[in-house]
This record gives sequence, structure tokens and C-alpha cells, in this order.
Amino acid sequence: MIAFVIKRLLQTAALLLVVSVLVFLGCEILPGDVAQVSLGQYATPDNVQALRIELGLDRPAYERYFDWLFGILQGDWGRSITTKTPVARMLSERLSNTALLAAVTTVVAVPLALILGLLMAVGAGRAWDRVASVVTLGLSATPEFLIATLGVLLFAVQLRWLPAVAYLSPGSDLAQTARALFLPAATLSIVVMAQIARMTRAIIGNLLTQPFIEMATLKGVPPRRVVGVHALINAVGPLANVVALNIAYLVSGVLVVETIFAYPGLARLMVDSVQARDLPVVQACAIIFCATYVLLIFLADVLAHIYDPRSNLEAADRKG
Repeated sequence: MIAFVIKRLLQTAALLLVVSVLVFLGCEILPGDVAQVSLGQYATPDNVQALRIELGLDRPAYERYFDWLFGILQGDWGRSITTKTPVARMLSERLSNTALLAAVTTVVAVPLALILGLLMAVGAGRAWDRVASVVTLGLSATPEFLIATLGVLLFAVQLRWLPAVAYLSPGSDLAQTARALFLPAATLSIVVMAQIARMTRAIIGNLLTQPFIEMATLKGVPPRRVVGVHALINAVGPLANVVALNIAYLVSGVLVVETIFAYPGLARLMVDSVQARDLPVVQACAIIFCATYVLLIFLADVLAHIYDPRSNLEAADRKG
């Protein structure tokens, strides 16, 4: 187990290094001159050149990459080109909002999806299963922006129950925070819940047809124990991968949702920074999103290995 974790950690570190290179190169190949965009179209060539020197854009790309990478490793994310404030301060203001939205979505969507998928698997072939399968398939295929738009039209425009803009002020109380988070979190929860429920139904349904489940049933084991003990224990590994992948999916989903609802999160900051060509902020947001995705996949691999029956049998053989 320790060897497996070390191997995965090394692979994760190598992948993060590759991701950092791709993020830096992606910002480098963006069209236009950052200094020219920052100063405006009426800036003189001397002013543009002076800003390029100040930003270090006159240096080779590989030197700027290593300075940027070593700065991140030391906790220095650089300074914003537009606001001249430390990027770390800008990230801290927005990262907590995005983490709150992702946490609420995870807490709501994951348990409901697992329960729904389990009920669908137990009642496979029945009317309930067929209806739920069609609904979850349709919702998982529906893009977030459409669900968000319909939610705004219904709850904000027609019923006027909720605000169309999810604004969070520093002094917001619990009720104001809940009102602001409801539509963004509901939009993400619907898509994530539908995807996890479908995969849970497939995983549990496949396990319930396995010989060891039939053997337990023939021995008179109660159905609840068959599902709750024999099936679920063997499903932990695959379900961990499904949940981790869908939580990582929030990285792309939150980008759309925060933009639609003008939610003051990290994704919204990234979109605004791309428009302003504020590359230090864009690079920081991109590397955080990518690192979150990679680390979640690493965690899912570790959990899948822990609950993999084959790895448990190999460990038992070695002890024997």
C-alpha cells in the first residue's frame, strides 16, 4: 500500500509539473501584447516597452516560467497587472467563496445521488427504475447554462423568490448566504446528482448479478444485508472514482455557473482576468483548478486501491 501511494504521489507530482508547463504556454500563446492591452491603444511605444521591462516580458520564456514556478512553490503568486495587488490576496478573497459553493453542492448532491442510484439498482427493471433512469439521463445531458437560465427565469423573474445575481457581501448572515447560494448550488447539484446516480445504479446493479451475491442470497442472508454489506463494500472503490470525477467536474461547471450568476468566486475572477489580460491571475486560477482535479483523481485512486478486493487478497497471501 505504501509503495502504491508513493508511486501515485510521484506520478501526481510529474503530472502537476506538466500541467504547469501547459498553463504557462497557454498564456504565452494568447494573441496580443499584454503591455499594450494594459496601457490601452493610445499608449506610446516607449511606455509599452517600459511596462514590458517592468513585467519581465523582455526576458526569455523559460526564465519567466522557472521564476513563476519557484515563486508558487514559495507561496509567491506574483502581482496583478491591472490592480497591482498580490495575486495571493485576490485568490484568498475568491477561493473561499468557490470552496463554499463546491462544498454545499457536494454535501447536497453526493448523498442524494448515492441513495437514488442504490434505489434504482435494487428496483432494476421496475417502473420506478425506468422513470428515474430517463430523468437522470436527461438531466445529465442538459448543460449547466440551460438549467441556470431556467432557474433564473422561474425563481428570480417569475416568482421573485430568489435573487438572479448571487452576490455575497463580507457581512452576509446565514439567510442571505443561503438565498445567494441556492440557485448556483441547485444548478450544479442537479447535474452532478444525475451523473453520480446513473453510475451508482450501473455499479450496484452489476454487483447484484455477481455469483457471490447470489450465494449470499441462497444462504438466506437478508436483502438489506446483501446490499448494505456485500454489495456496497465492493462498490466503494468504483464509487469513489465516480464521486471524485464528478466533484472534479465542478471545476468546469462552476466556471459556467459563477459567470451566469455573477458569483464572486475563483472562476469569475479567472474570466474577468482573461478579459483584462491579467496573466498572473489567470495562471494562478488555472493552476489551482488543474491541481484540484489532479489531486481528486489521486485520492480516488488511493481509495479504489484500498477497497479493491484483489489488492486485499494479495495482501492476505503475502501475510500467509
